[in-house]
Amino acid sequence: MSMSIFCVSLTLVLSIFSGTDGYFYHMMRQCRYSSKDLQGIELITSYVFNQAENIRFNSTVGKFVGYTEHGVKNAEAWNKGPELAGELGELERVCKHNADLHYSTILDKTVEPHVRLSSVAPPSGRHPAMLMCSAYDFFPKPIRVTWLRDGREVKSDVTSTEELANGDWYYQIHSHLEYTPRSGEKISCMVEHISLTEPMVYHWDPSLPEAERNKIAIGASGL
Repeated sequence: MSMSIFCVSLTLVLSIFSGTDGYFYHMMRQCRYSSKDLQGIELITSYVFNQAENIRFNSTVGKFVGYTEHGVKNAEAWNKGPELAGELGELERVCKHNADLHYSTILDKTVEPHVRLSSVAPPSGRHPAMLMCSAYDFFPKPIRVTWLRDGREVKSDVTSTEELANGDWYYQIHSHLEYTPRSGEKISCMVEHISLTEPMVYHWDPSLPEAERNKIAIGASGL
């Protein structure tokens, strides 16, 4: 699994409040990398007032663009003044200069998910049983969780959450399988992530107590 574009954002926030009425202004600068050789590197700077973006600079476009009446006027003025040269220089000073640091500390960072397989109450009467496969504390965000019955992928009666941000750079995801148990079958959850050298498969064993089932899930082997 791979990501085609990596983005690092640097945000400067300025706030001005007057009585009970507040004005909120911030500038967000993004460095977008598509490869380590810095081909296609892009700088995007957004100027936002009260949650509405009014001006944007895109290094690919090469100028400021306004999105509101006030923003259009300022963008026209900045494109004719020293602001344009200053912003063009940020591509070199910020994005290219810090590229190695961004890749080593953020973009190349990978953390394996912790996976737990458990039984939960089904929400409907279509099937008498439901399993939940949860992956916790992984990075980066893209991940694939699939269900297997006797080694074959199951696509029906499966629901999954989006990757949920923990608020600390890490993510979690939960996938549910509603099913009707069959004697002798093997149900498994397969997890694929860039931090793993191969897909990991976690087998469900309903004959064991929950504590033992969790140990099996944690120590499961890959395909």
